[in-house]
Amino acid sequence: MPRRTPQQYLDSLHDGRRVFYRGRRIEDVTGHPVMGVAARHAAIDYQMAEDAAYGDLAVVDGLSRYYAPPRTAEDLLARSRLIETQTRLGGTLVVLIKEIGTDALFALSILATEMDGRLGTSYHQRVQRFHRRCAEGDLALAVAQTDVKGDRALGPAEQAAQGYPDAYLRIVERRSDGIVVRGAKSHTSVSPNANEIIVLPTRAMGAADADYAVAFAIPVDAPGVTLIASPHGGSCAEKNPFEHPISARHKMMETLTVFDDVFVPQERVFLAGEWQFAGPLALTFVEFHRFTAISYKLPLVDALAGAALLLAEYNGIERAGHVRDKLAWLIAYAENLRALTETAARRCRVQAPGIAVPDPLTVNMAKLHFATNYHQAVARVQDIAGGLLVTYPAAEDLGSAELGPLVRKYLGGKLGVDAEDRLRALNLAADLTASDFGGYQEVLAIHAEGSIEAEKLTVLRNYNTAAAKAYAKGLAGIDSPEG
Repeated sequence: MPRRTPQQYLDSLHDGRRVFYRGRRIEDVTGHPVMGVAARHAAIDYQMAEDAAYGDLAVVDGLSRYYAPPRTAEDLLARSRLIETQTRLGGTLVVLIKEIGTDALFALSILATEMDGRLGTSYHQRVQRFHRRCAEGDLALAVAQTDVKGDRALGPAEQAAQGYPDAYLRIVERRSDGIVVRGAKSHTSVSPNANEIIVLPTRAMGAADADYAVAFAIPVDAPGVTLIASPHGGSCAEKNPFEHPISARHKMMETLTVFDDVFVPQERVFLAGEWQFAGPLALTFVEFHRFTAISYKLPLVDALAGAALLLAEYNGIERAGHVRDKLAWLIAYAENLRALTETAARRCRVQAPGIAVPDPLTVNMAKLHFATNYHQAVARVQDIAGGLLVTYPAAEDLGSAELGPLVRKYLGGKLGVDAEDRLRALNLAADLTASDFGGYQEVLAIHAEGSIEAEKLTVLRNYNTAAAKAYAKGLAGIDSPEG
């Protein structure tokens, strides 16, 4: 099957899926004033594949590059460039309809290979068949991983004693032809405009949690699947591009994804009770996905630096010492993230069945660097921009025959800077840092792709602490044994 056109992708979403927004079922997600923005944003993937300007970057052997398993550091770097370029075309907002799904497919392939070798299962063959179907069909994928969790102090099986057995998604029936699952996953990105949902475990599990150790794939329109969409940032339909240059055009939907006794055919089941592999599968996925994350953050940090540079110039303060300090910090912030992203690819290791995995230490260092400094970056941009970020006149004022001349007279910047250009730069900075889109990005910095604490733990776990201590002991003249 040839690659799909953008229109074919949008048409594929007309399948009777159960999607709800603000309490009402949405019959056509492509025509909805909010979800339609998200669907058209997702279509950037298909537009890019058709554009000869991107050539070999987006397509490999006639298929989307996303579906090509990385075998080398160069493959990972090409994947990173594709993610970065697509996000740049998306106005700093990641497209994500193939990035996250293929992150999951690579992780499933690695863990299925290990399970088959240790347990005699046939999971890898299933994963391969599903991977091939998605690649040849040019499908859009979502991943549902984060369980609703109930009492966070309790494990999956322990929730039942509290009257909440479905706090983690679980197998409720095992049949000869498949399994039946019940539960819900939160924060499921791009699900209203995906074709398939891949479900993964969210954490390590014990023997008592076997029914919760489950991974599978299901079409979005499968019976029993209900998507309850978040309304956050839903006013995009009412925004004009002058005041909201990013969020008027680009949107991502997230859902609470409910599985109400959903039947999953055996061929689509990739983990079903092998609890020892739930944690490794979750961890392997997140290491791929954090590499995706640091790749798609690059246009965002570049936009922050660019907006600050532009506004410093327009405001006439680019030579002030404290402004130059802030600009240098923003540039270093962006370039350190880029350098760590590239290093994570170059330090990769190859795991069976021949998939290159980004270096976990460097990936998590990069994600930690981004997340712990993001709010400081926002503060520096806001400081340079000034209070007009939230007190600017409306687009209608600028276009008014009566008010426009006043706005242009009083809101120009330094000599030679047009008031409209200055307002456009301010509106970009406001959309990035002071709008609902800006708030969305700030929350993503803290919570998306795993918490800051999880990143710290991964850094500690992957650093060679024994070698570092041995070196320190040698320098200090300590002859005591390791400990």
